[in-house]
Amino acid sequence: MRHPDVPESLEGWWILHRMFGFDRRRWMEHPAPDKSDAATEFVAALLDLKERQDADAGIAALVGHKADLMLTHYGRSFEAIAQAQVKVDACALIDFLEPRDSYVSVLELGLYEATAKIHEALRHKELTPFSPQWNDAFDAMLREQAEHPRNAERLWARIPQRRYVCFYPMDKKRGESVNWYLLPYAERARLMLDHGKIGRTFHGRMTQVISGSVGYDDYEWGVDLYADDPLVFKKLIYEMRFDEASARYAEFGPFFSGMQFSIGGFSAFLDGEIPALRESEPAAV
Repeated sequence: MRHPDVPESLEGWWILHRMFGFDRRRWMEHPAPDKSDAATEFVAALLDLKERQDADAGIAALVGHKADLMLTHYGRSFEAIAQAQVKVDACALIDFLEPRDSYVSVLELGLYEATAKIHEALRHKELTPFSPQWNDAFDAMLREQAEHPRNAERLWARIPQRRYVCFYPMDKKRGESVNWYLLPYAERARLMLDHGKIGRTFHGRMTQVISGSVGYDDYEWGVDLYADDPLVFKKLIYEMRFDEASARYAEFGPFFSGMQFSIGGFSAFLDGEIPALRESEPAAV
């Protein structure tokens, strides 16, 4: 984007979340041979998406009335997540799944601090802003950020293998009296730095995946939280409510929370259990 008031970002996986209601009673009345075939077909489709190098897939049993099941798809392109949707919808089991919600986004690393440093470095080069030479230098510095090993690892990390998951979308307020986008760049950068400090205090207890959705869905970001203890979600989100960036400028969409389980254990979910995420873990009954 190259605008001095706009923080740059790096993009990785495209992400599709799909939430479904499951008609369990109708499924239970379905003939056993047909159920077996439908379950086998569905598992094969998800495993094909999960085991590829250029894709990933996760599945979670959700708690509450909003939905029963959440599928998370990662793809290297927008077309890839569209193909994942088509692949799932071609399965016979889809007749028992009612779409409740979905979310389209792309994994994002915000670069507030790095963007400011790039503009400062270019000022010292005394190049004419937005000239071809300036643009080339800007793009080269941005590529350095994308190629940094730590950033590259985060952009293409696979779905975290932790038992509990929480997903929600969010916006930054842009109303008449409070508008995030009218704040000076330095003030937004300061607020985001303070906001990030809270998340870092939960390092090791939680894995966070931020995805951008401006232009793709109803909110501006999607947030996935993964943990080994569901109480971590409450602790983190409540503490962040007191952070100025959230307290003054954040708006939140619906929250979906539940338990990830192994795709291979999907038949157990259909039979009324919540399978384990890994074979060594006990399943929830």
